[in-house]
Amino acid sequence: MRSEGASGRHARPAGARAHTAETRSPGHVESLVSDPRLVEERRGQIVRAAVTLFSAQGYYTTTIQQIAREAGVSTGLVYQYFRDKDDVLLLALLLVLDSYEQEIPRRLEGVEHPIERLCTAIRTYCAIVDRWRDATLLTYRSTKSLRANRRTLIMDGEIRTNRIIEACIRACVEAGHIRPVNEQLLAYSHVMFCHAWALKHWALGGRYSLDQYVREGLRILVEPFLTDKGRAQDAIEP
Repeated sequence: MRSEGASGRHARPAGARAHTAETRSPGHVESLVSDPRLVEERRGQIVRAAVTLFSAQGYYTTTIQQIAREAGVSTGLVYQYFRDKDDVLLLALLLVLDSYEQEIPRRLEGVEHPIERLCTAIRTYCAIVDRWRDATLLTYRSTKSLRANRRTLIMDGEIRTNRIIEACIRACVEAGHIRPVNEQLLAYSHVMFCHAWALKHWALGGRYSLDQYVREGLRILVEPFLTDKGRAQDAIEP
């Protein structure tokens, strides 16, 4: 294992490309450091810096040297945790997707009413977007910059997240709280609404708080689909 204190004079640590990208699984990001706690901590630090720079000046014009400077570490240290800039971008995009997949189901634990579950999922999704607005924008702008197999990995993650919302909608329909709908298309409408908080924050942020934005969205995207049974439950308001 290479020590973390390696000099940043060299563009890339020796042996950093001992294996080509094709020999690795799409989601694998190799580290020369073996301590899981340190890897998580340092990668988080570097990825946050990269998100700031990628969002401000674009993926292609941002260099590893600039990311290192923004993160307050040496260039050599960055290469102990990432092979290349593609690795950094991948983890930046997975940061948001992993948050959806982990946090939304956790917030749904113990929530039983189908309408309340759907609304909770949307609120949680929007809260994650709010926390990672720059990273959400980055997903739209820079996913195409990844290698092809990694683009597929990101798309698969998005589909899994959408299925969480879709399952909430389906449960509402099956319980008779929402009229029969195209569950996939309605789920995408919810997802795009959540993403719009980041994509159009320049226009929306000055007019609404996050809570106001979510509340108005639920009135537009949930209330019109409620059946009489669904409206009687009054489960939309937090």
